[in-house]
Amino acid sequence: MTTLVQTQPETRRLATVPFLRFDPGHGSRTVRWVAPVLTLVVVLGVWTLVSTQLLSPTRQFLLPSPWEVLEAGFLEQAGRTEIFTALWSTTKVALVGLLLAMAIGVFFAIVMSQARWAEASFYPYAVILQTIPILAMVPLLGFWFGYEFTSRLVVCVLHSLFPIITNTMFGIASVDDNLHDQFSLFRASRWQRLIHLQLPAALPAALAGFRISAGMAVVGSIIADFFFRQGQPGIGRLIDTYRQSLDTDLMMAALAASSLVGIALFLLFGAVLRAVEAHRSPRR
Repeated sequence: MTTLVQTQPETRRLATVPFLRFDPGHGSRTVRWVAPVLTLVVVLGVWTLVSTQLLSPTRQFLLPSPWEVLEAGFLEQAGRTEIFTALWSTTKVALVGLLLAMAIGVFFAIVMSQARWAEASFYPYAVILQTIPILAMVPLLGFWFGYEFTSRLVVCVLHSLFPIITNTMFGIASVDDNLHDQFSLFRASRWQRLIHLQLPAALPAALAGFRISAGMAVVGSIIADFFFRQGQPGIGRLIDTYRQSLDTDLMMAALAASSLVGIALFLLFGAVLRAVEAHRSPRR
């Protein structure tokens, strides 16, 4: 008894030592914002140094300075109007393609999660579709669907479909067995189990898949712009035009503008995912 009484205060004192405490959230918000800003400053500084000091005047057009890119693509009205008009065309394809990929991917994930024969029938072809280079399929899709909006949409869907299927299937399959037992105890039907248990549990994983596919949808839309050169021009065709005319400053500005859509969609789904996780977490 004497030994226990003597060791308990030591344990309490040990627990109150400051350096033994670990706060995982301490400073994380500051690091999350400061680190990317510092990295951007360093990149812009190195970029400016290489463009203005290391390259000869006859080769500076290969890597224009950040200010020249900003001025040509965003400050001058002609370049800004041309870039954002093309960007809107690409954005429409990416958004519609992403919505279609979400609907198709979730549907097939649900079907494959409810029947083993469906998973055995469809999932291998989803994997095969993911392994085929999308550039190799572009000419064939042009023959089938033409060279305008529909073909660009198909490329966008195919390019962004797989993460949605796999993440949604993973979310549905990761439901706790104890929860399944409770639903079985109350004799819930398969439909009730899917609606009230599996789909709500799969929502965070599905949202993570949507966030990945959002950037892939933008990339797919730009790839389609390069090859399907009919209809309203997108940012991909504009980048190719700048490449042919050696307008490197405008080309880099168009590349930067095209990334804005993917970043915005990524942040949007990230915010929704955080809101869902905060709502699902136990309240203290």
